[in-house]
Amino acid sequence: MATGRHAAPDLGASQTAVVLPTPAPGKAAALLRMKLVATSLLVLAAAGYVLCETLTDGNGVWGYLTAAAEASMVGGIADWFAVTALFRRPLRLPIPHTAIIPRKKDQIGEALADFVGQYFLTPEIIQERVASAAIPQRIGTWLCHPDNARQIADELSRAVGGLAAVLHDDELRNTVASIADKRLRDIDAAPLLAQVIDGLCDSGQHQAMLTTALRGTKRFLDNNKETFRDRLGDESPGWVPDWVDDRIFAKGFDAVQALLADVIDTDGGGSEEHELRRTYDAQLRAFAERLRTDPEQAGRVEEAKLQLLEHPKVREWLGTLWARIKDFILNGAADPESHLRRALESLTIRAGEVLRDDPRIGSKVDEALQRLTGHVVTNYSDDLAAVISTTVARWDTAETSRRLELQIGRDLQFIRINGTVVGALAGLAIYALTQVF
Repeated sequence: MATGRHAAPDLGASQTAVVLPTPAPGKAAALLRMKLVATSLLVLAAAGYVLCETLTDGNGVWGYLTAAAEASMVGGIADWFAVTALFRRPLRLPIPHTAIIPRKKDQIGEALADFVGQYFLTPEIIQERVASAAIPQRIGTWLCHPDNARQIADELSRAVGGLAAVLHDDELRNTVASIADKRLRDIDAAPLLAQVIDGLCDSGQHQAMLTTALRGTKRFLDNNKETFRDRLGDESPGWVPDWVDDRIFAKGFDAVQALLADVIDTDGGGSEEHELRRTYDAQLRAFAERLRTDPEQAGRVEEAKLQLLEHPKVREWLGTLWARIKDFILNGAADPESHLRRALESLTIRAGEVLRDDPRIGSKVDEALQRLTGHVVTNYSDDLAAVISTTVARWDTAETSRRLELQIGRDLQFIRINGTVVGALAGLAIYALTQVF
């Protein structure tokens, strides 16, 4: 992984300084309080030294107090200088190596970027964090919540609806029609039709369809009985009396209706199934088998399919397919209770359950995330770390120094306090040693 320095960009006319967010309230007051404490100790040490020098002879205990006050004052002033020099020039004097943060802001940003890139943005660290985060399980748990799934469905619906609304209808109408036509022409119709017939026969729906057809036929015959009787009279020789025609028609008509009624009444199947139903079932299954094995039969079905696709009504329907799809999408996206929204919610929850509960899927997703993050860090760590240096470079210098002082200045005041106190103790110890030796 490359860990070279990240050059900060030159803030020219095309790149203005970034306005930093408002600091948290109370930081300025806390910093001021600590400054007052540290300064008060320094003033106390200075006052003690002045009093000892002017009002005492410096002998005995006064010598110890004078030495402690002097050293405390020196330590406090030195640490005040050191802390102040980080953020500005002490007393506004052009002393070398002061105002370090304002002068070195960009270099500090580059150094921080290098440090983060070298010690934090490494594949090992990032992949370890990704693995320990259990991201698939956490995402799955979040997706399983109905409110979250509804939110995802709403956002996806709006996105899909917005996309469908801006697409060019003329181009898509022809494209969708061409794709649908090609897909239909590529389908091998005979095996597909055989599978449909097998499914109908196995589920018994073919018998239900036959029952429906027979009942319709029975009603049709009843509703047109007089028409059939008149037709028989027209076809019968003129020398045959009408009463003979009536008896022949009644007997034949009743026989047909009785046969239909017998077949309809045996819709329950089993041992009571009518012979015609068994014959119908056997022939239908035989037809399905021919569709799978007989090339000639399959060719006739394929030819019929192609003729159907060339029918003007079918061509017209294919041309309106995109409009129908678009209306379905737009209406579904706009209606919170639509099947589209409900389907998206259901799919979202199902995806969440799989991520949460299936260790195999979760492991695969986790491995993919680790590979992805590892690839990104390996190839783009410099770019990611450069975000720090380029961002710092865009900060206003004076404002950056002030914000950093608000952030860490309160703790730095303890350096001044410690310097004042430790200085007094050191001065006292040195003076005591000089007195002893």
